[in-house]
Amino acid sequence: MLTIVEIMAPLSPLPEALQQQLLQACELSYLQAERALGRQFPRPDISLALRGRSAGTAHLQLNKLRFNPILLQENPREFFAAVVPHEICHLLCYQLYGRVKPHGKEWQYLMRTLYDLTPRTTHCFDVQSVSGRQFAYHCQCGPVMLSIRRHNKVVKQQMRYRCRNCQQILAPNINLLA
Repeated sequence: MLTIVEIMAPLSPLPEALQQQLLQACELSYLQAERALGRQFPRPDISLALRGRSAGTAHLQLNKLRFNPILLQENPREFFAAVVPHEICHLLCYQLYGRVKPHGKEWQYLMRTLYDLTPRTTHCFDVQSVSGRQFAYHCQCGPVMLSIRRHNKVVKQQMRYRCRNCQQILAPNINLLA
């Protein structure tokens, strides 16, 4: 039986009904996979303690799923339709094939055949509400925003970041702090 083992305290509590819908979506995804694959799988521990811009993560060896309660609350329909199967496919892939590339051909195959979903590595949710403080940097392409973690690494001279397009080293723009 699926249960939620850990809940992060968001600004507003996640409604019990939404928690139950999450558990139901996970169980239905497992039942669908078991019918298609002809075998049973152990149910994971489920946590609602994920922060940041990630919607979900799968911890393979622990058989644990972590979900972001804020993104769940803001995008329930898309969350149940795409994020839940996405993360469950990671666990299934590990249990079926062992250690493989996270979004490799095995995972893509499961996404297509079990859930009839186009395999995507990331979600398209608006993450404004879960993004931390950001700092403006620039290159010849224009402004680039860095997280506080990356900004602090630049300040401490532990890291230099390059633009993905022009490959120029990003420089802090002191006037454009967000």
